Amino acid sequence: MTTPARPLPVPDARSAPYWAAAAQHELAIARCARCDRFEIPPEAICSHCGTTDPEFRFEPVSGRGVVRSWTVVHRASLVGFAGDVPYLLVDVELAEQAGLRMIGRLLDGPDTVLREGIAVQVAFEDVAPGTAVPAFALAPGGSS
Repeated sequence: MTTPARPLPVPDARSAPYWAAAAQHELAIARCARCDRFEIPPEAICSHCGTTDPEFRFEPVSGRGVVRSWTVVHRASLVGFAGDVPYLLVDVELAEQAGLRMIGRLLDGPDTVLREGIAVQVAFEDVAPGTAVPAFALAPGGSS
């Protein structure tokens, strides 16, 4: 029996630059042209300045950050992840901006000992030819 594949991202006009950068193993985050603040995910209205015309541009970021929270997933909610359980999901605050947070898998394994503030670095999971998903790995040294 074949294991169902993981769901793949379906880029739209707003997210296409993010996924194109990820395919190149680069983390690029939307930045509002009005207030110059990063936004994850970019929406029709900038959550920082409230403009309805944010003209988001995607800019490469370091991918460095610190863990703010985490959870161990023991039961996959999507069939394509069933073979990956258990796995860790981490909520990471990126270094580029206070409060700029994203969630991703921690690739170091489900038994990794975490604490708030531990340093991580973006990593990428190649999930299909030409398609990569941002994830995280412990940074060398592991402390912030």
